[in-house]
Formats: sequence, structure tokens, C-alpha cells
Amino acid sequence: MADTARIDVWLWAVRVYRTRSIASAACKAGHVAINGQKVKPSHLVHVGDEVRAQLAHERILGVKALPLKRGGAPEAALAVEDRTPPAPPKVETPAAVLRDLAAGRPTKKDRRDITRLRGY
Repeated sequence: MADTARIDVWLWAVRVYRTRSIASAACKAGHVAINGQKVKPSHLVHVGDEVRAQLAHERILGVKALPLKRGGAPEAALAVEDRTPPAPPKVETPAAVLRDLAAGRPTKKDRRDITRLRGY
């Protein structure tokens, strides 16, 4: 383990991104920030830094270790602390709102029922 590592290498080594080139492209596009500051792929990361990576959703990661190369998933899990808050729960759609797709266009009564159930 080293004292510092490039951010694109670290993101690739801890398996946030599939390839180093994808990690580098994400840094160039401004999707990666260290301690609140957007960084280039060559920026150095230190143990204790907070890394925010924008994927399909934002991930907040703490740097616990700096692996020199990409290893297995258990080794990657030891090098990163996931601080991402849990996703909000999905809102269940009432069964009365869901209609059979082959039922055709909703009637006026159906539309009123749907509007009432959705709370408009």
C-alpha cells in the first residue's frame, strides 16, 4: 500500500468503475469529487478522503486504503467505506390505479377514480 494514489486508479481498483478508462472519463466529465472539489483523473487521493462518484446515483465513499493494483472484490471492500445514504423507499401504487393494458381507454369514472387515488 502506498501513501497516495491517482483517483482514477483508486476508483478502478476498488471496483467503482469497470475499467480505468471509464473512471478517467468520469473524472474528466466532472462526475468525481474529492472532499467536495471536482478533480481530474491525475489528482492524488489520500487515506481518510471522501470521494463522491456520480453513477446512476451518487455514491459517497471513504478511503480506508490505497491498493496498488486491482484485486478481488473482498480486497476492494477492505479499501473503501460506503457512506452512501440508503435510497428512499418506493411508493407503492394502489392496485385500483393499475389497469389491465388491454382494457382500452379509461372511462370518465375510471379517470375520476385514478385522480382521487393519486390525491390531485
